[in-house]
Amino acid sequence: MTYLIASDLHGSAYYTEKLVEAFHREEADRLLLLGDILYHGPRNDLPRGYAPKEVIAMLNPLADKITCVRGNCDAEVDQMVLNFPLMADSELVWAGEQKLLLTHGHVYNGDNPPPIADGDVLLCGHTHVPLCQHHPRGYWVLNPGSVSIPKEDSPHGYLLLKDGVFTWKDLRGETWRTLGLCE
Repeated sequence: MTYLIASDLHGSAYYTEKLVEAFHREEADRLLLLGDILYHGPRNDLPRGYAPKEVIAMLNPLADKITCVRGNCDAEVDQMVLNFPLMADSELVWAGEQKLLLTHGHVYNGDNPPPIADGDVLLCGHTHVPLCQHHPRGYWVLNPGSVSIPKEDSPHGYLLLKDGVFTWKDLRGETWRTLGLCE
C-alpha cells in the first residue's frame, strides 16, 4: 500500500491541486492529511490561490481515500463541508506491521506524544518544517512540511510511504530525502 502524507494545506486551491495531481501521479492508495486543511490561520499570510471552497471541491471526491486529523486551524464548521472525518486529534494507521500515529502537532508531538512504543512512527505537521527525528525513547517523528506555506526554506511538499520507505518530495515529485523504516 502506498500512502501520500501531507499537512498544512491552509485553503490553497493552487497547491491543493498540485497535491491531488501528486496523489494520482504517485498512484497512492491513501491520502493521510495531518490537519490545517481549509483556513490559513491568523499568524499566516494568505497562501497563493487561497480558495477554501475550491479545496473542498478537490478533496471531497477523494473522501473514501482520505484519513485526516484536526489541526489548530480546523473547526467544526469545516467538518460540515468535508465528506471525510476531520475532528480527531489523532488517528492510528497500519502500514504492514508498522504502526503510524497521525496527529497535527499542536496537541501531540515528538515531545508530547500520544501512547507510542519503540519503533512506532509519529507523523505530525504544524511547524511547516520537514522533520526526520529518531526520539531517544525509540520512536520516529516525521513531518512532511507544508503543502502551501513551507517555512525555513523548505519546499512545498509531501511525504510518501511506499514499500517501507518514507520519501520526502516536493510537489513536482522530486525526491530530496528518504528513510527506510529499518534505519
